[in-house]
Amino acid sequence: MESLMRFYIVDVFGETRYTGNQLAVFRNARPLNGARMQAIAKEMNFSETTFILSDRERRGGFDVRIFTPNEELPFAGHPTLGTAFVIMREVLRKPVETVALNLKVGKIPVTAAYLRGKLDLLWMRQKAPTFGAAVNPRKVAAALGLSEEEIDSRFPVEEVSTGLSFVVVPIRSRRAVKRCRVDLEKYGELMRDTSSTGIFVFCPEPYDGRNDFNARMFAPGAGVMEDPATGSANGCFAAYLVKHRYKGKPDVGVRVEQGYEIGRPSLLYLKAREREGAIEVNVGGRATMVAKGEFV
Repeated sequence: MESLMRFYIVDVFGETRYTGNQLAVFRNARPLNGARMQAIAKEMNFSETTFILSDRERRGGFDVRIFTPNEELPFAGHPTLGTAFVIMREVLRKPVETVALNLKVGKIPVTAAYLRGKLDLLWMRQKAPTFGAAVNPRKVAAALGLSEEEIDSRFPVEEVSTGLSFVVVPIRSRRAVKRCRVDLEKYGELMRDTSSTGIFVFCPEPYDGRNDFNARMFAPGAGVMEDPATGSANGCFAAYLVKHRYKGKPDVGVRVEQGYEIGRPSLLYLKAREREGAIEVNVGGRATMVAKGEFV
């Protein structure tokens, strides 16, 4: 493609610049085919890169495709939030309450809260969760370099999806979470028996006492050895907390820190509730513009 293409670098789920999860967002990308988008995502080498196909809405939303360095995804959390941020700030250029993204998983709405006239918290409503079979804790522990006793046996190790599936793993202590090191061979053996993209581990011992949980997410098969902030996995986690009454009630409102172990501290806000057997999940966070440029 000979014409220049506008792109942005955004930090998502960070409270300040240079924290959270990096995202590259490209505009007016419809002329690109999937192979070119994949090559650009590999060149950017962030956890994900997104492509807004057009500045014009279609069927009530903006068409967006999401790529890791290795593959296209039907849904991902921080790319959804960060792309909505770019659309609100750079495409629409006016205060709006909600924008919708047309993703492969379907239409995902993102709602904005403003503080003194500027974008503040962004919230995305994720798809209703589905829960898979329990996963063998011994195999998960081996894949993470832990002992089986370091997994909290009061709760299951379980596959959960709100558009993208993760193995959710309850860990007893922050010390154990910090010790996690992926054994690629054992990880590959484990994941071949699941439909999940990665492993999400959590414990109720945050570094920052204002938060409720500390978490990490590993997805080396998707080209992401460790993710600083994972909105999709945290949506699964919110649903998991409600289903298993981790807090002892059918609704939760919690703050989850992620990325501390790799020097990219992140903060995600989770709200979920169960009503008449259905679980509703919302994931929130902030985004910050870092750079703008043109791609040849």
